[in-house]
Amino acid sequence: MSVSDPLADMLTKIRNASSARFEKVDVTTSKLKLEVVKILKNEGYIKNFKKTTKDNINSIRIFLKYDTEEKPIIHGLKKISTPGRRFYMGYKKMPRIYNGHGVLIVSTSTGVITGRKASEKKIGGELICSVW
Repeated sequence: MSVSDPLADMLTKIRNASSARFEKVDVTTSKLKLEVVKILKNEGYIKNFKKTTKDNINSIRIFLKYDTEEKPIIHGLKKISTPGRRFYMGYKKMPRIYNGHGVLIVSTSTGVITGRKASEKKIGGELICSVW
């Protein structure tokens, strides 16, 4: 069975593993997925990640992060652009997620960055997902 939106599949795996209090989750790798995971790591939503290979299948092992009460740090993940409906936004109208407490991930001409950095660099792009 093929997946029509691999990034949405990755976000769903992270969301489900986080709500089930799993320590880690494995997803198949791609350049876009790796960039999104790097942003999640830099913004403090996951502990760490590492690239693994098993039976000639490259994957990313994502180590989830929880607070002192064992509640997930990631409260929500929402895919914005889909294969059937792409969302593009200029830097002036870049939305803020939960009044700045969340992160917007944007694919720009300079790479995958956060919405805050895109606004600072005055670059628009495709809104990939939001995390809070």
